[in-house]
Amino acid sequence: MELELKPKKKSRLTLYIIIGLIVGIATGFILNKNYLNEENSKLETFDARLKEIKTELRTADSTQTSLLEAEKSTLNAQRNEVLTTRDKKTEPFSILADVFLRLIKMIVAPLVFTTLVVGVAKLGDISAVGRIGGKTLLWFIGASLMSLLLGMILVNIFQPGIAMNLPVPDTGESSGIANVGFSLKNFLYHIFPSSVVEAMAKNEILQIVVFSLFFGVATAAIGEKGKIVIDFMDAAAHVILKVTGYVMNLAPVAVFGAMAAIIAKQGLSILKTYSIFIGEFYLGLTLLWVLLGLAGFFVISKRIVSLFKQVKEPIILAFSTSSSEAAFPKTMEELQKFGCKDKIVSFVLPLGYSFNLDGSMMYMTFASLFIAQSYGIDLPFATQISMLLVLMLTSKGIAGVPRASLVVIAGTLATFNIPEAGLALLLGIDPLLDMGRSATNVVGNSVATAVVSKWENALGEPEPDKG
Repeated sequence: MELELKPKKKSRLTLYIIIGLIVGIATGFILNKNYLNEENSKLETFDARLKEIKTELRTADSTQTSLLEAEKSTLNAQRNEVLTTRDKKTEPFSILADVFLRLIKMIVAPLVFTTLVVGVAKLGDISAVGRIGGKTLLWFIGASLMSLLLGMILVNIFQPGIAMNLPVPDTGESSGIANVGFSLKNFLYHIFPSSVVEAMAKNEILQIVVFSLFFGVATAAIGEKGKIVIDFMDAAAHVILKVTGYVMNLAPVAVFGAMAAIIAKQGLSILKTYSIFIGEFYLGLTLLWVLLGLAGFFVISKRIVSLFKQVKEPIILAFSTSSSEAAFPKTMEELQKFGCKDKIVSFVLPLGYSFNLDGSMMYMTFASLFIAQSYGIDLPFATQISMLLVLMLTSKGIAGVPRASLVVIAGTLATFNIPEAGLALLLGIDPLLDMGRSATNVVGNSVATAVVSKWENALGEPEPDKG
């Protein structure tokens, strides 16, 4: 199945997305300083007083403690009301991004199913599927370990938790993030679907991949009758890609809305407070891009440069919407234009969204050790390696969970007796960090797809750029 697009004029979508990004940032800044000024000022006042109460509670007697706890409870309730008001004011901008993301999610499940079934059916037998799957997982494991190890090394070098000297939350406080530890049962249940309809409804990519593999192999096994199914799936995939083209026209508007909402709420003051952490984390992501590029260079040579250029549009889209899933259909399209055969793209890319989220992996070790440093907890090297291996396993079992990185970190902190309340230090800047993580996830999966294509002798010449 070749998902070819008819020659057309060079797309200016990337330019429009960048314009939407810039205009969104500018709009968000204006909203933050004017439209949301009252709410943001109140939140600053509440936060300052809550910090004072936390300090006073350490030396208060029983009478003072009850009064301070009552004041704390009242302030938290008032703070939540202000947050609700602020969210309502930015809702028109958030809706623009949310509608786009919902439309993308509408596409992802049928796109993965149709393309993967045809790709696997064309491979012809289970041995070919196993061979490609083995090579894919080998790369994923290597890339994941490299990402986790890089995060661990950098956080030990920079030690942002010590350098920033932030006031830490009380160890008994809740971060509001679900604590999901690793269990073999949950891991296996997450892989194998009890209902393909439920898997598609919930956009459980890994479960859809498993069903598609069975369906594709069975389609190939029935011979001539299976060709009818392949032809239907092939046509359906073309239709879905056409729908993708329509949806992608909304991307600049979605980017504008997402950026306006984030900047309006966060402002630039949070950048000052967390400038060390944000700067060091993005430096780490830059180094990870370089390492992924070098690893790709050893396999596909100088074409790694043109690969990065080819996928710049989905990278920008993932960054500005804080969602690598939003870039999935476009990434698939651009990788095929780059020369990767559709049977490899439809196999490797969906797997990558469950097993190869390189940006998220680096963040997990970086953030976990940052929280430990903030509490003055010194973790020996052997313990850090153990944490790295635990993260390697737990991160594979919860793909599709909202704020998945934070959920994994929460479980890991509990495992190593690090106060889970420390996650509160990151909640305010997580949307800004998620942008970089999402873009890096797209880069990692694009490189992985190109590499496996080369290993399978399925990397052809790129499509000519129709200008």
